[in-house]
Amino acid sequence: MILVSRKRLLVPKKMFLTKGVGQHPAELRSFELALRDAGIEKCNLVAVSSILPPECRIISKNEGMKELVPGMLTFVVMARCSSNEPHRLIAASIGCAKPADPNVYGYLSEHHTFGQTEKIAGDYAEELAVSMLASTLGIEFDESKAWDEKKEEFRISDKIVRTTNITQSAVVNPGGDYTTVLSAAVFIF
Repeated sequence: MILVSRKRLLVPKKMFLTKGVGQHPAELRSFELALRDAGIEKCNLVAVSSILPPECRIISKNEGMKELVPGMLTFVVMARCSSNEPHRLIAASIGCAKPADPNVYGYLSEHHTFGQTEKIAGDYAEELAVSMLASTLGIEFDESKAWDEKKEEFRISDKIVRTTNITQSAVVNPGGDYTTVLSAAVFIF
């Protein structure tokens, strides 16, 4: 086995959450407008899976935007939903489950749906992230028993897991233009 210095690994140190919505007669253009609304249209986005690295700090969107450079390769976990069906409710959500122990990795989930409100889609994305984290740790998870209403946190086998989500919803306009919603977790190195 070859050991590689941890400093040379491509592991994000920071992450921020963003969301956007775009409407246009062309679907691709509505997606581009949603990226613009989210503030990440100038980056070359690379979709990655759902691991929140250990010691990865969640920062504000404003702080994260300062680190983006036009054309840079930018790793994201993204949820996206589009429709041109008039009056259709659409939503895209990223859920985040971050263990209280900074040395343990967390999970991000992508959820895109039709007919769910922003709150329902966001809550579902959070529960999904926690359940995926629990399954990778080999722990049975029942969200109804794991949620501490007072502290607003999940507990998995006595480990505290903080959750959050970012969700964008929209209703397609009566004229039937394409509407695209997206939510993204953007990694910074």
